Amino acid sequence: MHQTEFPFTLPHGYIDAEGCLHREGIMRLSKAADEIIPLRDPRVQRNSGYLVIILLARVITRLGTIDQLNTKIIEELFSGDFAYLQDFYQRINHNGNTRFRVTCPHCSGEFEVETSPVGE
Repeated sequence: MHQTEFPFTLPHGYIDAEGCLHREGIMRLSKAADEIIPLRDPRVQRNSGYLVIILLARVITRLGTIDQLNTKIIEELFSGDFAYLQDFYQRINHNGNTRFRVTCPHCSGEFEVETSPVGE
């Protein structure tokens, strides 16, 4: 079965209005619509950097006890967490997972390794 959702742990975590810390989350693979639909958003048309904020709000399906993320939550993340999520998004969507096939330089054996995102 093809994996489409990937767990992550934020380096710092999101602190909600009640002061609760949310670090554990799930990100799903993006679909073409996730990258195309935000291009029509006026915030992206004014500032192309906003695209990643909308994109992350669409593909993160859970953060702690929060099941409905929005752009406001992404905007309020610590910059280290924001960078972590951008890196995580790139890795799962370019590879389809967080594992890489590598070759040992000593014995030439091939095996898979789990990568550690920035900040872990």
